[in-house]
Amino acid sequence: MRAFEELFAIPEPLDNFSMAGRTDPWVLATLASANGVPPDAPELSRFHDVYLKHLETEIEKPGPSKGLMPGVRPLLDTLVERGDVHLALLTGNYERAARVKLEYFDLWRYFRGGAFGDAALDRNGLVPKALASVSALGGPSIEPPDAIVVGDTPLDVACARTVGARSVAVATGGYDVSSLGEAGADIVLADLSDIAAVLRALRIEN
Repeated sequence: MRAFEELFAIPEPLDNFSMAGRTDPWVLATLASANGVPPDAPELSRFHDVYLKHLETEIEKPGPSKGLMPGVRPLLDTLVERGDVHLALLTGNYERAARVKLEYFDLWRYFRGGAFGDAALDRNGLVPKALASVSALGGPSIEPPDAIVVGDTPLDVACARTVGARSVAVATGGYDVSSLGEAGADIVLADLSDIAAVLRALRIEN
């Protein structure tokens, strides 16, 4: 919220909506509308860069819940070595913001291409863009039914279901196993610590 406060001098911008799983442009548009900022306000075009400036500072500060979720790095180490798996990012973050966050934890290097919040206001439009990015970068040509979206919010599940991709939901974010199951996830895991269980969920031979 600091970037929004800096640009619009609104000390406590109204933000009583869930941002989990939303794209950064959606959050900005919703926040602007809720605070009476017109959609053609010139300051909106500066938000991306101002936000990145604050993010690059804040990412270096310690926090009580800051760190990797169980199993993330061992799973990526396992998958990146396989010839039958292609890892790509699908995130509502701006691409530069995603890179800042993932490079801080040394995770950016695992992924080749993907789709980011810059490309779509609605997260449901990102799966086809991610698959097109994979193909454009020399990866395999993948149809949505052969793709698997791994995420931790009902919106991650929805973006997979919209295009007929499979969804593996992980209850390490703000939603529990029950909520993610009710959202329609094909598989729900408590976390990613059991590599063998994750590979079975992904329909990959161990």
